[in-house]
Amino acid sequence: MLQQIYPSVNHPYAYELNKDFHFAAAHFVPADEAGKCRQLHGHTYYANVTVAGDELDTAGFLVNFAVIKRLIHDRFDHSLLNDDSESFNDKDPNRFPTTEVVARTICEIVQGHLDGTANRPQCVQVYLRETPTSYCIYRPKRKAGFDGS
Repeated sequence: MLQQIYPSVNHPYAYELNKDFHFAAAHFVPADEAGKCRQLHGHTYYANVTVAGDELDTAGFLVNFAVIKRLIHDRFDHSLLNDDSESFNDKDPNRFPTTEVVARTICEIVQGHLDGTANRPQCVQVYLRETPTSYCIYRPKRKAGFDGS
């Protein structure tokens, strides 16, 4: 993957970690408004996950880069996203595998892992490129007490 500059997210944490990776997956969007995207098709998605926090773990990591890749790449690479019923649902528009929903889902999966760690860093941004000209950025709503300063 070529080095790329991503939009930065304002946060109050001392450490910020970014992990780039890609995965190949197919999907379809089961809505009339989706046009051609109603048909099964595939992409090579390029993702950047941003994790931030103040405390490092016992190995000196905010989170191990390999863990982020394993959580997402191993789950979605060479898959039909619509088949992942835990993440996506063909009946609920908020869970159709659009770029926006896939980016949010990546954030939720990563944060679910981070919540189980002792240092509890936060997934503050997911940048997901679906095509050379189309991408989405997902930033979860900030928790109470997170002032972004």
